[in-house]
Amino acid sequence: MTKLYSSLRTFGFLFAYLPASMPILHQVKAQKNELSIEKYDELVQQTPKRWASGILKRTKSTFEVTGLENVPTGPVLFISNHEGNFDIPALITYIPKPFGFISKIEVKKIPLIAKWMTEMNCIFLDRTDRRSAYQSINDTVQQLRTGHSILMFPEGTRNKGDGLGEFKSGFVRIAKDAGIPIVPIVIQGTSNIMEKNNNKIRAAKVQISILPSYSVESIQMNDSKIVLEEVYSIISNRYFEMNLNSK
Repeated sequence: MTKLYSSLRTFGFLFAYLPASMPILHQVKAQKNELSIEKYDELVQQTPKRWASGILKRTKSTFEVTGLENVPTGPVLFISNHEGNFDIPALITYIPKPFGFISKIEVKKIPLIAKWMTEMNCIFLDRTDRRSAYQSINDTVQQLRTGHSILMFPEGTRNKGDGLGEFKSGFVRIAKDAGIPIVPIVIQGTSNIMEKNNNKIRAAKVQISILPSYSVESIQMNDSKIVLEEVYSIISNRYFEMNLNSK
């Protein structure tokens, strides 16, 4: 009963908060032409950050974050493993830089969420359409070149805490074409909030580790396959360490 109550409380907050946030979105958009890209992104992110932190608070989970000093100035491509549905709220809450992210196109059917995500510079991907995948790469490059940061999950789907999946190579091309650094992120424990609990909410201990950036020079100098393997190795090694420490 406690887990059911926690689930209702968490998702109830989500669906109550979204309609109430629409007037805020209109106020934010009215300032778009008056602010720099960086300042506008920070303004947009304030409301999703409040939403995300509110959701996490209602799960009663604890979060340990390391490596905040590794987030550079300017646009970056965040690359993270993908454990569960609470990855996005956790990263929005704890990464000290506004970012958009690539999301499955089905989310676009939820108008209130889609409106905020569009303003956050999120990109919607139809995984059943190869042309959509190609277009999403081009759109991501354009967002980065414009000065926005983007988060990608190169596994393409949640691993639900069952080990790191294979990385798709699209992020390497994006980083090369945009000429921006990759910031690896490792997140461990979010699957314990819901996915490993029969999709009911329970408190969990979550670790987030932001690792040193993979430089533009290394991305441009190395073959794409090498970049893919090295970024995967960086994330995989840290993920293994974090799993050991959590036991």
